[in-house]
Amino acid sequence: MTTWFIVMLVVFGAFKIIVSSLPNSVIESIISRFETHPQLEEENVTVTMNGNNLVGEQKSKIIHDFNEGLFLDRYYAPPYNEGTPLIINAKRGKKDFTFYIYSHEEHVDVVKQYKKKVVAYSLRSKNLQNSDMFVSADLA
Repeated sequence: MTTWFIVMLVVFGAFKIIVSSLPNSVIESIISRFETHPQLEEENVTVTMNGNNLVGEQKSKIIHDFNEGLFLDRYYAPPYNEGTPLIINAKRGKKDFTFYIYSHEEHVDVVKQYKKKVVAYSLRSKNLQNSDMFVSADLA
């Protein structure tokens, strides 16, 4: 009985030391798999507005504004949005994501779709909120 206790104590102690001393890169890669609002890379992204692919400076500006957006709240049911969304198709590793972005005056609604999973959340991004590219439901 005492022998098993000492063996288990040593095993759990070693496990604790290994887990608590992982490098930052390993921790960041584990956390990035589960984040709701990922950072996008321009090479792996296509941006579509009204069926037209955006390229060049417009594309990089939208991706930068999306990456700089502050996560506000997660919706448990996707909100009803009117207007034309900005569609971002992104690939991270083997996963393909589709983001539908709807602009409002006070926030930006984002609907992220991955396979059959749908996650909706809101962002605060000054440039995406005030963008002239969107046909917003607030104006219609």
